[in-house]
Amino acid sequence: MDTQHSAIQVSRYSPTHIRATWGGTGSVEEASKAFGFSRAKGYDLVRQGKFPCRVLRIGRSTRVVTTSLLRVLDSGEPEYNGAHEGALRPS
Repeated sequence: MDTQHSAIQVSRYSPTHIRATWGGTGSVEEASKAFGFSRAKGYDLVRQGKFPCRVLRIGRSTRVVTTSLLRVLDSGEPEYNGAHEGALRPS
């Protein structure tokens, strides 16, 4: 039974399933599971500006951009670049 549960868990976060079931954004918790790390680790990465894909802050909510998540899952390359760090500093 544990093997079946694991197979269901893995397929739930496959790019095919995400494309079919997610809207334009998803939760940090669900995206973190797709990457294989915990909710807490996901939010830590968001706070540090190092979450592997684009995130949107909408009021008090933080959402993950689904197309960005899928690109990262497909390519294995993170899309963050730390561009927001120091972007407003005068040169």
